Amino acid sequence: MPSKTDEDVKTKQLAPTSTFDSEAFLRVVTTQAGVYRMYDSKQVVIYVGKAKQLKNRLASYFRKDVGSTKTKALVKQIAAIEVTVTHTEGEALILENNYIKKYQPKYNILLRDDKSYPYLLITAHKHPKLGLHRGGKKVKGDYFGPFPTVGAVWESLRLMQKIFPIRQCEDSYYRARSRPCLQHQLGRCSAPCVDRISVDDYQEQVTLAKLFLQGKSSVVIEQLVNKMETASNELAFELAAKYRDQIVTLRKVQQQQFVSGHVAELDVVGLYRHKTQVCIHLLFIRQHKILGSKSYFPTVPSDSSDSDILQAFITQHYVSADLLSTGNVQSNIPKEIVIKEPIEQLTELSALLSEQAEHDVKISTNTRSERAQYLKLASTNAHTALVTRNSHKESMQARFAALNEVFELENGIHRIECFDISHTMGQQTVASNVVFNQEGPLKSDYRRYNVFGITPGDDYAAMAFALRKRYGKLTANPVKAEEHSALEKLPDIVFIDGGKGQLAKAEEFFSDLALTKTPLLVGVAKGESRKPGLETLILAGSHQLISLPGTSPALHLVQHIRDESHRFAIAGHRAKRQKASKKSRLESIEGIGAKKRQSLLTFLGGLQEVLQADINTLAKVPGISHVLAEKIHNALHDT
Repeated sequence: MPSKTDEDVKTKQLAPTSTFDSEAFLRVVTTQAGVYRMYDSKQVVIYVGKAKQLKNRLASYFRKDVGSTKTKALVKQIAAIEVTVTHTEGEALILENNYIKKYQPKYNILLRDDKSYPYLLITAHKHPKLGLHRGGKKVKGDYFGPFPTVGAVWESLRLMQKIFPIRQCEDSYYRARSRPCLQHQLGRCSAPCVDRISVDDYQEQVTLAKLFLQGKSSVVIEQLVNKMETASNELAFELAAKYRDQIVTLRKVQQQQFVSGHVAELDVVGLYRHKTQVCIHLLFIRQHKILGSKSYFPTVPSDSSDSDILQAFITQHYVSADLLSTGNVQSNIPKEIVIKEPIEQLTELSALLSEQAEHDVKISTNTRSERAQYLKLASTNAHTALVTRNSHKESMQARFAALNEVFELENGIHRIECFDISHTMGQQTVASNVVFNQEGPLKSDYRRYNVFGITPGDDYAAMAFALRKRYGKLTANPVKAEEHSALEKLPDIVFIDGGKGQLAKAEEFFSDLALTKTPLLVGVAKGESRKPGLETLILAGSHQLISLPGTSPALHLVQHIRDESHRFAIAGHRAKRQKASKKSRLESIEGIGAKKRQSLLTFLGGLQEVLQADINTLAKVPGISHVLAEKIHNALHDT
C-alpha cells in the first residue's frame, strides 16, 4: 500500500455548532471517495464511516425517513462532520479502520483489541538469535507465526532449544561473553559467542531451524540423516552422534504433533449472539493443525446484522497501514478466512488483504466438509465463551451487591481500588494499585509505582508514596482536564492491604486533599494464622472491626482484589529485583561506560577476574588510565 502525502488526502471540516446545518454542508461536500467522522456538541467523535461517493452517502443520513432507530439517534447528536478524501476505496478502508481504533466511536462496531500477536523471530545477524517478537520496533530477520498467545511462543522456544543449538540470549549478553555459558554446558547452545562453532556450521543449524518452523520437519530429518551418514563415513563419530540425537528428538516431536485435517492455513470466524451481546471466536489453523484460538466481545449497536459484525471484525482485525508485511516478515493474514455468511464488501476486502499480505487471500463462505466442522467448532466456542463471561459478570455483580450490603453506600459500589507494598528487606520496593469494576478486574487501570526517597522497609511511608502517586493531582476544584478525568475514576472504596498503621496513612492523606467526594477507606488485616477467611476489615474513622463469614460473597470479593493486588505487587518487585541482580557492579562506577566495561571484561576474562585484579593490572586494560584503574579498584572493594 503506497504511503499517502498531504496532497493525497484532502479534509473538509466544519466547526461544531448547536444546530447542524445539513443543507449548507451537503452543498459543499465532495462527491469523491473517502472517510467521514461525525462529532457531537462536545467535539467527541460518535461515528466513523466510509463511502465511494461521500456526498450521496452523507445525504442519506438527512432524509425524512432514515429507517433504523440507531441512525435517527445518531443524526440527532451530529454537531459537525469532517471528511477525508482518499484516492481509492482500499485507502478508505485502512483510514476508517485506523480512525475507529483511535476514537472508539459509540455508534460503530468496536473490536477493542489492540494487542499485536507474538511471533518467533530469527534475526539477521552473523550468529542469528532465536527469540520472541511482539510489536514495538521491527527487527531485521525472519518471522514465523502468528501465535495465539505468548505462552505458545515460549513453549516453542523451549522445544527449539532441545533440537537446534541456536542462541536465545540477548545481544548485550552475547557480546559480553568471554567463556561459554550454562546453556552450552546443558547442550542447548553451540556457544557461537566464543567461537565454539564455525559460522558455516552455525548457519547450517539456523537453516534447519527455519525449515522446521515452516513445517518441513521431514525435510529436516532427511538432511540430518544424510549429514549423519557422511560424518560416519568420514569417521567423525562424535559429530554423527550429535546428528543422531537431533533426529531422535525430531521424530519424537513429529509423533506428538496432531494433524487435524487437510487444510494447511486458514482462520475460522465463529459468531454467537445473545440479545445485545456478541462473541466472535477466531480459530487459527496453521500447518494442518489448530494452533490456537481467541475470543472477542465487540461493542455492537442493537440493529447490526451478522454480516455487518463480520465485516467490521475482519476490517479491524486484519486491515492496518502498518502490518508486518515488509521484508521477510510473515503477516498475520492467512491464505483463507472462513465466515458463515457473505459480507457486503467481500471482493474489495479480499483484494486489500491480498495486497497487504503479499499473497492471495480468500474470504470464504464455503461451509462444506472440513471447513463446516471448523466453523461449527468456532461457533460452539463463541457460545461457550459468552456464557462463561456472563456467568462471571453475574457472579461479580452479586459480590458487589453483597459488599454494598455490608457498607451501605448510598449510590452503590461501582469501582474498587486496592493498594499493596512488596519488597525484600526494604530493597526494590514496589507498590501496586489494582482496580475492579462490576465486570471484574479492570487491568487497563492497574498501576505499579517504584517507591524511592523513603527509609528502606518503612511500609507506612511506602503506602503514603503510592497514594500520593495515584491521587496526588486531585483537588477540590480541579481545573485541568486530567484532574477531571481522575475525579471521574475516583473509586467508591479504597482497600489498604495492612493494619491500622497503613490505614492511618491513607486517612491522613485524604484529609489533606479535602475532596468533595472521598472514597470509603478500609484496611484489610490478615488473621493470626494468615489463612484465607480470617481477614478483618477496619473502617476508617471509627476503626470499627468487621469480620465476615467465610462463605460471604462480599468477603470473597475482598479476598479476590487483595490477592490480585498482592500478585501484581510481587510480580513488579521480582522483575525489579531480577533486573538489579543482572546489573553489573561496573555500571555504578562513574566514568565507566559500555565500551570501557566491555574492554575490562574482554581483556581480563570476566567480572571475577576484574574483581581480583590489582590497580596495576587494571591500568593495563586499553582505555583505562592509572587514575581510573584506582577509582575502579576502590569502588569494587569499597575503599
